Amino acid sequence: MFVIRDDCNNEIIIKNSRFITFLIKINNLEQIQSNLEKLKKDYPKATHYCYAYIINSNKKSSDDGEPSGTAGIPILNVLEKEKLTNILCIVIRYFGGIKLGASGLVRAYTKSVKEALNKVKKIKLTTGYELEIEFDYKIQKEVDYLLKNSLILKKQYLEKINYTTLVDEVTKDKLTTLDIKICHEEITLIEEKKDQD
Repeated sequence: MFVIRDDCNNEIIIKNSRFITFLIKINNLEQIQSNLEKLKKDYPKATHYCYAYIINSNKKSSDDGEPSGTAGIPILNVLEKEKLTNILCIVIRYFGGIKLGASGLVRAYTKSVKEALNKVKKIKLTTGYELEIEFDYKIQKEVDYLLKNSLILKKQYLEKINYTTLVDEVTKDKLTTLDIKICHEEITLIEEKKDQD
């Protein structure tokens, strides 16, 4: 699986119709509606706002008034072929006066998404773990060293130190060699690290 590093947009013109494609990183379903509403305000006179999204196993597409299966599904197909997740793709169309036909629309929406994807960097994801760990102050330096390439989501300094962190399997195995308590463990997707020491 992959995510895009940054949001991006791209515009192409096919037979006088403008296709403006937006690739947006998302983490939850609420962000879909807010992004759609924003783009509808930014591009108020567009003819169609077709979209597709993937968040883990949640997938959906919309033709927004285009003939059934000619916009949303082609957008979703490109995202799936690229093995993307946590992504919303909205293609705004301004009708240019020339009908493209069903197969022409499928080709146009597919092309618009592919061209936008050519502009973004993809980050590979791998299986990782969200851990809540607890440990003594005396081993904080060792724990921090092991987590130097990991994302620490939360730190609490109480009687003992508590971290919530995202780690890969190698780091998780190294942590278990220390005197730490794993309070909670959940399998998740994390960014794949190129270098392991």
